[in-house]
Amino acid sequence: QVQVVESGGGLVQPGGSLRLSCAASGSIDTIFRMGWYRQVPGKQRELVATTTSDGVTDYVDSVKGRFTISRDNAKNTVYLQMNSLKPEDTAVYYCHANVMSQWGLRNNYWGQGTQVTVSS
Repeated sequence: QVQVVESGGGLVQPGGSLRLSCAASGSIDTIFRMGWYRQVPGKQRELVATTTSDGVTDYVDSVKGRFTISRDNAKNTVYLQMNSLKPEDTAVYYCHANVMSQWGLRNNYWGQGTQVTVSS
C-alpha cells in the first residue's frame, strides 16, 4: 500500500507565493517520476511540473519562470514553489508519483488534491 499526501494549498493574492508539499509513504521500493497536475471544473487535468529521481524537470509553458519543482529523495517528498501567482493558476493541485512497490509492482499513485485559489 502506498499513500500520497499533499499539503500547502490556500488562498493567495495575485503576485503572491505558495509552496506545495507532497509526501509518499508505505511499501515503497523506488519512486520514479513525481509531479504536480492541476484541474479546474469542466476541464481535463493538466500537467504542471514533473521531476525524475535524478532531478530532470519539465514544466508546462504557462508556469515556466514562475514555478519550481524540487524533490527530496531521502524523504520521498516533492515540492512545488509557486511565485508570481495569477488568477488563472486557480485549481485543485494533485500530486502524482510513479512507484515500484516492495513487491515489484509499478503503479501510479495520486494524492487527494489541494485547492489553490488566487484572488484579490
